[in-house]
Amino acid sequence: MDIMKGCVVKSVSGRDADRFYLVLAVDGGFALIADGKVRPIERPKRKNVKHLKKTNTVADADSFTTNKQLKALLHPFNYPKD
Repeated sequence: MDIMKGCVVKSVSGRDADRFYLVLAVDGGFALIADGKVRPIERPKRKNVKHLKKTNTVADADSFTTNKQLKALLHPFNYPKD
């Protein structure tokens, strides 16, 4: 699995399953992820990369300095139009 900083990923296990996050950093077999709402940038979640599924979207993680910007990026993923 090729998860790197800036990837938009989907959580596939845990109580946050089926939610989309941005990878802020990768440390060994773990990734620090945030969504700007439940998990703000200041308090990212440490999650095993085995429990994440990579999407085709890659963003510059350093350009997202506020939670509002991060929520705007992930809104189409977490709340698709019906």
